[in-house]
Amino acid sequence: MTTRPLPAAREAFVLPALFLTVAGAGGLRIAPAGGALSFVPPPLITLVLAVLLLGVMARAGLLIPGGLLGDHRTGLENASGTVVLLSLFAASAQLFTCLTPDAGVLRLVFNLFFLFLLWNTLAAQPDRTRLLRSLIVVFGWAYVVRYVALAALADPQAGWTRRLLTVLLEGATAGPIEGEATAPLAGYVAFATVALYMIGLVLLPRPAPSAAVALVATRTGEVVE
Repeated sequence: MTTRPLPAAREAFVLPALFLTVAGAGGLRIAPAGGALSFVPPPLITLVLAVLLLGVMARAGLLIPGGLLGDHRTGLENASGTVVLLSLFAASAQLFTCLTPDAGVLRLVFNLFFLFLLWNTLAAQPDRTRLLRSLIVVFGWAYVVRYVALAALADPQAGWTRRLLTVLLEGATAGPIEGEATAPLAGYVAFATVALYMIGLVLLPRPAPSAAVALVATRTGEVVE
């Protein structure tokens, strides 16, 4: 599939910088007490989720490997495209690490939710625009649950917010759900991480108009069949 020409500076500097920043910030942990910094490597499940996510992107036309690698590109251009793909993979894995609780049953629930959603999306064959919207909704939901809801449950000073969430969750589950304490700054870092990741996805190479029309026609034929 042919793509629109990508500015050299964007491919060589902007995209790798964005995705490497996401990869670093996604694994950053700030201790609630004292603000000590630590780095968490991506768990194995997030690597699996990242592979699935990149597969979904390629299926939807959001990620076009042929626009970053190929015989039509010089060796230096292929090296630049490889850096973009590797940094995107690292960023995807660490974004799941950022949005998933660090331990407990909720960590399993989040991972299973992401796994089921990505597998279902892969079968649905969405287009580029719909996939971007879906990712915004999914990552936004995960962010709110972890950094707003669970943080409020773990904060004894949350007041009526904590009591309301406790009542709602106890009514929807078999018992109380423990929150996860996070430093106030962690929520801002996570928000910036998600925003930078989505900006990076928007800046990826887009299919040329003729290729986009052909892709739509192909999917329409599959649906008709």
